[in-house]
Amino acid sequence: MPNLTKRNLAVKIATETGLTQMQVLDVIQKTFDGIVEALREGQSLEFRRFGVFDVKVRKARIGRNPHQPDQDIMIPEHRVVRFRPGKEMKAIFDKPVVRPAKQD
Repeated sequence: MPNLTKRNLAVKIATETGLTQMQVLDVIQKTFDGIVEALREGQSLEFRRFGVFDVKVRKARIGRNPHQPDQDIMIPEHRVVRFRPGKEMKAIFDKPVVRPAKQD
């Protein structure tokens, strides 16, 4: 199954809503820009039934180079974006995976 791209999403939404693909692409891009700007300012974003985006600061730590394990590397403190799924999304993905039985 191929990945869903911004373009494919825009085509799907445009087909369902009657808007042009360019209008939908503009809305999608403005949404992404708004999310990035809010996170850059240190805000968290909560989308009901979907999840929460926030920024977490990872502490500085000592790492190891897998090619030279005897050499320590200092990894500086940095920020990472974290996503925590909402209840409804968790419920969808918490279901057990049912795989067809192998036939010999």
